[in-house]
Amino acid sequence: MDSKWLCYPHLCAVSDVGARKNNEDGFAVGKLPYGHYLGIADGLGGHAAGEVASAIALETAREVLLSEYEDGMDGAMIRVLLRKSHELANSAVLEEAVGERAGMGTTLLTAVVRGREVFLANTGDSRAQLIRDGKVLAQTRDHNLLRELLDRGELTEEEAWGHPASSRLTHVIGASGRRFAVDFYRWEARPGDWLLMSTDGLHDYVKPERILEILRENNEPREAVNALLNEALGVTHDNVTIILYRWF
Repeated sequence: MDSKWLCYPHLCAVSDVGARKNNEDGFAVGKLPYGHYLGIADGLGGHAAGEVASAIALETAREVLLSEYEDGMDGAMIRVLLRKSHELANSAVLEEAVGERAGMGTTLLTAVVRGREVFLANTGDSRAQLIRDGKVLAQTRDHNLLRELLDRGELTEEEAWGHPASSRLTHVIGASGRRFAVDFYRWEARPGDWLLMSTDGLHDYVKPERILEILRENNEPREAVNALLNEALGVTHDNVTIILYRWF
């Protein structure tokens, strides 16, 4: 198993190559005044370009957040900062997408956690969920064809599981030819809640009810992440990246 781990008492992150040759996923975790920055990305493109794209996006967004975030920023200011981080990540990936890396891109999901407030920005189909009392209270919207088919009522949730349209992204960082877009979310957490951020190596292969069951069975972030990772690696060859944050 080729994994990168970073764990603290209240949060844990892992990125595992799975059965793939390269790990095109990645994560970033940073300390902010009275809070944390969290980022997750899933790259795409041949010739190892996917891992380059995800690394560029994560580092660019991280630099923006860590250098420009200030204590006391209100929600509107944080949203502007998150948008800037995604826009600059998009530009940075496009700038490096030449030669064998032409067309490379990546998902990018970023979060600022400040006390019980969570501010998120999403481009692509990496996913964040706020989980309370064994139920998904809130979830980001995947930028893929499958989500659009569901929204139009052309598929049921049961029909959607394992559907190939999940891999057809509608918005992404880089990958010229696809439209760039970013969605924003603001959530309020309570003690006992989980913030789960993941690439599709987890949520496209481990069913939602099993994810919730694992979180009910494990109280500590590291234990829960390890259980989620092992569950995913048992059913997919894909890269798997997970960040789990818990409010105690």
